Amino acid sequence: MLTSRQRAALDALRTSAPVLGRLATLFADAGHELYLVGGPVRDALLGRGNGIDLDFTTSAQPDQIEALLKKISKATWDMGRAFGTIGTAVKGPDGNRLVVEITTFRADSYDPESRKPTVSFGDHLGADLVRRDFTVNAMALRVADGEFFDPFGGLVDLEERTLRTPATAELSFSDDPLRMMRAARFASQLEFIPDADVVKAMTDMAERIDIVSAERVRDELTKLMLSDRPRLGLDLLTRTGLADRVIPELPALRMEGDEHNRHKNVYEHTLTVIDQAIDLEKARGHAPDLIVRLAALFHDVGKPKTRRFEQGGKVSFHHHDVVGAKLTRRRMEALRFSSDEIKAVSELVELHLRFHGYGDGAWTDSAVRRYVRDAGDQLERLHILTRADCTTRNPRKAARLAATYEQLEHHIDALAEQEELESIRPDLDGTQIMELLDIRPGPVVGEAYRFMMELRMDEGPLGPEVARERLLAWWAARP
Repeated sequence: MLTSRQRAALDALRTSAPVLGRLATLFADAGHELYLVGGPVRDALLGRGNGIDLDFTTSAQPDQIEALLKKISKATWDMGRAFGTIGTAVKGPDGNRLVVEITTFRADSYDPESRKPTVSFGDHLGADLVRRDFTVNAMALRVADGEFFDPFGGLVDLEERTLRTPATAELSFSDDPLRMMRAARFASQLEFIPDADVVKAMTDMAERIDIVSAERVRDELTKLMLSDRPRLGLDLLTRTGLADRVIPELPALRMEGDEHNRHKNVYEHTLTVIDQAIDLEKARGHAPDLIVRLAALFHDVGKPKTRRFEQGGKVSFHHHDVVGAKLTRRRMEALRFSSDEIKAVSELVELHLRFHGYGDGAWTDSAVRRYVRDAGDQLERLHILTRADCTTRNPRKAARLAATYEQLEHHIDALAEQEELESIRPDLDGTQIMELLDIRPGPVVGEAYRFMMELRMDEGPLGPEVARERLLAWWAARP
């Protein structure tokens, strides 16, 4: 039973853009039913309307959908004609681009060994809704008159913040194994709790995810990581065994503690670092950043391979930053992330301990220059990751680390006002070096360039005259 607030929200959705009225008339005049379904209906009831995408289902066939859409838009595109979906874009009420996707009623069936469904078009709304992933996405709103359809109790599940499937969870996940990833994503995005049947089916059928393409898994993982609470979805993936098949580096962090409990729970630490990175993103005025969040996810994945028990009961993880960067690169390549994303995340993982390598003492100008050079265009992200990596419960230690990093950032800002830190170069370039030393291109030029770069790092800008004198002195003393 809809409350007055929910009814008002659905009415507002149905009248949110002039195009909805035009679509309702077009399809009704052609003798077809048209319903808003899935995310737009769910989000309206939650008070979360996205205002960007509208998903519809209809009794019309794909060719009929395309012909009707061409009456309201010059451009339509085939989102997957075999799957019954035709799309277009129109101007929304705020003047921004509004994406419209309309799909013929469907009744999919899947081959257990195939990644793709065998599509058969249905002839009524009920058969279409039962094939949807979760009950909260199996609600529909008839565009023509605003009648609300909820045959599987999605409204109750919405109020109870529960994830349940319209059909049995086993059938739903067997039909489309990616729905198990989607359950984790919705746990993070909506902060809903999967019911016992969903969790059991995810656990029992985790290996089914292997037939899904890496790109589709990556896209769901990306949406999960960009949500407000990635921890919830990541923990669900880990508990059900899906993470062992998708991102096995995460559950591997649940290492058995040593008998003296000399090192923190790395798995819980990682989830906390992700939480803190998100808080810092917001505090520093940034939009959700996939690179930062993936770096937080992977920053300690090198620890299981590098853990050593030392004399006296101590535990070490020497070079886990370097090992972790390699593991990160390998996993992101397997998930088909872009080369730029892989490069950025793996570099951050390799750099995440750099701050601690300088100790708690005062940072020299030379150390600051090297820190900025090594971070390159990832400096702001490295600031966030390094600060988020402090999860100690010792308030004195936490305050000391925060104060030390604060001093580093101030030092970087102060030095940046005096020097071009963002593009540090030697005072003499390769051409000038060759002219001054009267040499041709070759390894010696590179050697001289590296010497000048080290001078720049250690002493800052020298000016052309001093730089020439120092280079000539180096050349004279060179064997």
